[in-house]
Amino acid sequence: MPSADVVGVALETEGAVRRVVFDVAGLAAWDSSLVTFVAQVLARCASRGIGVDRSALPPGLQRLIALVEAVPEKHDTRGPAGRSSLVTRLGVAAVAGVAQFRDWLAFVGEVTVGLARFARGRARYRWIDLWIELQDAGARALPIVTLIAFLVGMIMAFVGAVQLQQFGASIYVANMVAIAMAREMGAMMTAIIMAGRTGSAYAAELGTMNVSQEIDALTTMGIPPMEFLVLPRLLALSLMLPLLSVYADFVGLIGGAVVATGMLDLGLAQYWEQTKHALTVTDFASGVGKAVVFGILIAIAGCRKGIQSGRSAAAVGGAATAAVVTAIVFIIVADGIFAVVFHILGI
Repeated sequence: MPSADVVGVALETEGAVRRVVFDVAGLAAWDSSLVTFVAQVLARCASRGIGVDRSALPPGLQRLIALVEAVPEKHDTRGPAGRSSLVTRLGVAAVAGVAQFRDWLAFVGEVTVGLARFARGRARYRWIDLWIELQDAGARALPIVTLIAFLVGMIMAFVGAVQLQQFGASIYVANMVAIAMAREMGAMMTAIIMAGRTGSAYAAELGTMNVSQEIDALTTMGIPPMEFLVLPRLLALSLMLPLLSVYADFVGLIGGAVVATGMLDLGLAQYWEQTKHALTVTDFASGVGKAVVFGILIAIAGCRKGIQSGRSAAAVGGAATAAVVTAIVFIIVADGIFAVVFHILGI
């Protein structure tokens, strides 16, 4: 069997060829290579306006050729694609950003409607699910929160002690640790821990339910997934994160006290009195308020990525990763906004 290029050269050199006929008298068996050859010959004949007699071809081959001609090849998908212009890439990115922003607004709107129905006592969810989520986001998170908060308190006290010792102001290590933990580090570190621990779990759980079509089944039965799945997780995390944040504040103070009493030779009673004078109710309230917002943001990021994930194992893993990244970005941005607002209000 000659190649299609040889046939093409023959069509050009043999003069005015008006018709091509296939001779398959010696054809005993054929495979996909014959399909490719015939399709290429037909394409060359069509480009030159030459007629083709296909009647001698086997019926199966003719059906395959008909399929090839029915679905023409997409030539723009072969080989490396050309790099689009900067304006095109910016336009595509802008359109994608607007679409993603609209998706986020729609999701937040549905969550708000679910919260409104919960406030009126009309939300469709199970109390046992809420209790399980409270336990998972609360008591089961205590070990990792305790470890991280204790270490953060020790690190801040150690760094502060190295600097304050040079000025003979070691006692103010208690002020630094207390204010930093109460206003910033307690809520932020706890939120970042929960974003990696619980936010990713929400995305993985809901993504797996999406793969197994459980969410579709709930919708078919008339049960809103936002109320049945998202609402318990949102309530649990927004309630537990402030409590974990306050707990992290006290654990961080203990970590700072360990360094202060062991490295600076400060008495425990002296450290405690200095801490009490440094802290105010506003410091604790600001940290708790941030923690509530952080909990809502983490739950929204995790649930949204899970519900809108693809239907494959790789998509579930990608949703969990994206949920953690998105939640941490939300936390940092929200904390920056809180810092500016508190500065303007003089808090």
